[in-house]
Amino acid sequence: MKLSRRASWFLLAFGAWSWVIWVTFAKNLWKDGSGLAFDDAGDPTAYFWVHLLLAVTSFILGTVVGLIGLRGVRANK
Repeated sequence: MKLSRRASWFLLAFGAWSWVIWVTFAKNLWKDGSGLAFDDAGDPTAYFWVHLLLAVTSFILGTVVGLIGLRGVRANK
């Protein structure tokens, strides 16, 4: 299967966007001072673990989608 140039660039941009958004989110999660991510003793809460899992999953999927896009861009040259 060959991706169009437009679809390839979209996938590549989506992969990069996913990394930008979720890296920012993970940084903010780690520095959370609202009491959602860490309890009073400083231990991670269920909120922290669920959102960390979401971020890691999005990193992986963003990387895979971005690599598919990159391969498509290279194949269209």
